[in-house]
Amino acid sequence: MPTKLSSMFAATLFFASTVFAAQAVEIIPAPVVDMPETPSGNLQTAILADGCFWGVQAVFQHVKGVESAVSGYSGGDKATAQYDDVSSGRTGHAESVKITFNPRIITYGQILRIYFAVAHDPTQLDRQGPDVGTQYRSAIFYGDDLQQSVARSYVAQLDQAHVFKQRIVTRVEPLQAFYPAESYHQDYLAHHSNNPYIVFNDLPKLENLKNLFPDFYRAEPKLVAAVRSPS
Repeated sequence: MPTKLSSMFAATLFFASTVFAAQAVEIIPAPVVDMPETPSGNLQTAILADGCFWGVQAVFQHVKGVESAVSGYSGGDKATAQYDDVSSGRTGHAESVKITFNPRIITYGQILRIYFAVAHDPTQLDRQGPDVGTQYRSAIFYGDDLQQSVARSYVAQLDQAHVFKQRIVTRVEPLQAFYPAESYHQDYLAHHSNNPYIVFNDLPKLENLKNLFPDFYRAEPKLVAAVRSPS
């Protein structure tokens, strides 16, 4: 964890503003354009990048309808899809989360609503809080034309409504591949809830999720370890 551990002091400096953000966040409007309903209930995936994947993974592990949320890398080549390389900021990868969800319970548009409302600040360019670099960029990696349409439409909707004080800088990029991160990154918040970085930057996200989206919040996270364990 060299990069994030070295940013602990910076995280401390951001503590006051982070706590304020946890209190000041307001719910944002639902997307006007969303994916059509799928009565079959076949699982779908969303690949989102929004800063450090620890907190983002934790947010979606607490969302009803999400079957799994896996930390990983998107945007670069397979050869450089490892933490030490990605941390250089020169691989093209972004720390990302692969969200597998049941569209009969939660739609792609609703996933994006949580993404923009509580998972990160979409107006920060190539950074989130104390973490700086293109590997921490805000990006939606779409898997098909429908996802691209919903994502671009929602960004335009939020910008036109001036929901955020600054322009959204989230990139909408085609998904090339997703590479799961190392095992020690998975379920990180669940195993390190007292880590100062987690306390300052990520626990407020869970509190915002609980307060702003009570109908989608579940108290027990669906952890990667539980999903992968044999039945």
